[in-house]
Amino acid sequence: MNKKADVTVIGAGFAGLAAAALLAKDGFEVTVLEKNEMAGGRARTWEKDGFIFDMGPSWYWMPDVFENYFKLFGKTTSDFYELKRLSPSYRIYFGKDDVLDVPATLDALNSLFETLEPGSSKNLELFLAQAKYKYDVGMNEYVFKPSHSVMEYFDPRLAISGIKLQLLGNMRKHVHTLFKNDKLRKLLEFPVLFLGATPQNTPALYSLMNYADLVLGTWYPIGGMHKIVSAMKSIAEEQGVNFHFNTEVQKIEVRNHIAEEIVTNKGTFKTNFIVGNADYNHIEQHLLSQNNRNYSEDYWDKRTMAPSCLLFYIGLNKKLANILHHNLFFDENFDEHAEEIYTEAKWPSKPLFYACCPSITDRQVAPEGCENLFFLIPIAPGLKDSETKREEYFNLLINRFKDLTGNDISDAILFKRSYAMNDFIEDYHAFKGNAYGLANTLKQTAFLKPKMKSKVKNIFFTGQLTVPGPGVPPAIISGQVVAKEIKKKLKKA
Repeated sequence: MNKKADVTVIGAGFAGLAAAALLAKDGFEVTVLEKNEMAGGRARTWEKDGFIFDMGPSWYWMPDVFENYFKLFGKTTSDFYELKRLSPSYRIYFGKDDVLDVPATLDALNSLFETLEPGSSKNLELFLAQAKYKYDVGMNEYVFKPSHSVMEYFDPRLAISGIKLQLLGNMRKHVHTLFKNDKLRKLLEFPVLFLGATPQNTPALYSLMNYADLVLGTWYPIGGMHKIVSAMKSIAEEQGVNFHFNTEVQKIEVRNHIAEEIVTNKGTFKTNFIVGNADYNHIEQHLLSQNNRNYSEDYWDKRTMAPSCLLFYIGLNKKLANILHHNLFFDENFDEHAEEIYTEAKWPSKPLFYACCPSITDRQVAPEGCENLFFLIPIAPGLKDSETKREEYFNLLINRFKDLTGNDISDAILFKRSYAMNDFIEDYHAFKGNAYGLANTLKQTAFLKPKMKSKVKNIFFTGQLTVPGPGVPPAIISGQVVAKEIKKKLKKA
């Protein structure tokens, strides 16, 4: 522990794992300090009585990002896990006996659109062509910029792209101009619900998420999403990265604008460089002295945060009917729930919710004859959290789940575990208990996000509170970007 590392990464989330492995691959000595008992950050697992729960991300989109990352090490996803494309991709419940299964092929998708809105398949073709352009440009040029300055975007090619990317338009207008059917509009607007703003305040750029959803598809790694974490940790260890778990950083000692030591509950670590993959706000406001911070408390209070969420992990002693792996419940008013998250910041009166049942696809995650189920309600960050409030919403969920799917789970629950804002704060020091980082509004996109560079010369930030933004693929890319920036600064002696 007295040995001085070239780079110390605080936090073993996706961005931290990516940065650590890439820097070690280039010959740097890398140490990762992780507060919790395992790698993954929000993508930890919880196991109980033969059930395995992914505690965080459950959607596997943008498979190319994962493949491209593994290729950097001469690997492929198939070296670590089996990927299965879900078909249908997911189900949307608009009411009792009123469901929409989202197909996994374009031909079936066109047929679905024509059924609900005759003639709309032509507009779908246009919408997806635009979304593909945004995806190709956004994921190959924009997201790999460190966004230290607006000058990075003064490029004629990017200026032309910026117009075609519809940075100044919003998702609501973009979708509603092309489609009139309410169900199709909700289908196309749903991905932005977790980006941190209403469709009216989300740039039309983010229809690139629809391309990821409807064209690239929804996948699942057999064994669970934690298989990705295991793969990335394995690659990092193969490169020589040293991990210290149950090691919480308490203070960063800075002298002459240089971070020299990291004080933890397990002792002091000396370092030449720090990558902050823990909560950006927590590192700045709690681990660094005021004169070493990029931003003030007032700055953070004025940020627009993506949602937090209320989760329930449930072990059932029976199998379920009439549901898919992924299920969205849009039987209540979409805009009203969005307003209560993003504008009013209150507990939702009639929430939309999501139910995931991975044991439908994967027998490894639940005992024979049982079902692995979790519910998620997106909620505003910063709300007052209590067991009473959680139980109120759990009862609401199981009653609506019964009414809409016909599955009464009340007498089949072996156990349940709730998880909400207090837990996000306790486990991840999450600012305001957020689950998904900063909202992807126009004023918080690219160089307008909190900077990767710290005022302290040898500290960089990575992860969902800096560029490129929230989500597993962006986090992996964030780790790649920060590793490249550090390599410019720190040369192997």
